[in-house]
Amino acid sequence: MIFGCHVSIRNGYFSAAQYAASIEARAFQFFPKNPRSLKIKPFNQEDAERCKTYCQQHQLVSIAHTPYPTSLTPHEDKKELTIDSLVNDLEIAEACGAAGVVVHFGTRIINNAPLSSYRLMIAMLNKVLQHWDGKCKILLENNAGKAGSLGVTMEELVQVRNLTDFPEHIGFCLDTCHAFASGLWNGDNWQEIVENGEKLGYFEHLKAIHLNNSKYPSGQGKDRHANLFHNGKIHKDQLLGLINSPVLSGIPFVLETPSEEGITHAEEIQQLHKECGK
Repeated sequence: MIFGCHVSIRNGYFSAAQYAASIEARAFQFFPKNPRSLKIKPFNQEDAERCKTYCQQHQLVSIAHTPYPTSLTPHEDKKELTIDSLVNDLEIAEACGAAGVVVHFGTRIINNAPLSSYRLMIAMLNKVLQHWDGKCKILLENNAGKAGSLGVTMEELVQVRNLTDFPEHIGFCLDTCHAFASGLWNGDNWQEIVENGEKLGYFEHLKAIHLNNSKYPSGQGKDRHANLFHNGKIHKDQLLGLINSPVLSGIPFVLETPSEEGITHAEEIQQLHKECGK
């Protein structure tokens, strides 16, 4: 089982990888640059290369996550900035040896015309990937289902990927809290999701999982993460049933759980190993 968590790059990419290994994580996620800005980052190539080499030597899987302002359905005045920022994220992640860069699915730009939003997302992805030839992929993440959200179903995610000019450079990231919040997963219908996802070809392109519990019941569209086995609305047996699903074998599970309860990622990773017997 490949369990890990989101880590800080405060001391650099190499240091982030070392920290992940120190808490017995086998995977980690990082922001390639300031998480609150789309500003292009001239990054330290040597530090990134050390991170990549370290991960290869220690069998660590890494993924990057785009900054919070990143949107695949941006306002007109933010399109070029967003495209340049995403290319920058891909370049940094590739240099660090990351498998992909997670980006949230877009939102509606016109309430009564959702197709306009899908077209914009496809155009944005095409612009970002038109000159990209690296191994690192864009990983589309499912949304939590708040008003105006798109990308809460596997059908949407798969179709947008299929309609781009460069589907080979696009994969998926499944967020368990988002799936629960949107009502895609109610805790008891995982097998139905597996069957549908296999028909759609979703799971063959799934490269990462954000493993989070939810502070609110299923279907409320509230994106509030909870610790895995403490104060969450997803029951332990439901989470473990998903984690142990054969279709997810070999895919990294990355924690984005909160710290306000005093539970550390290191403690949660140890509990996951204990619960899964691995």
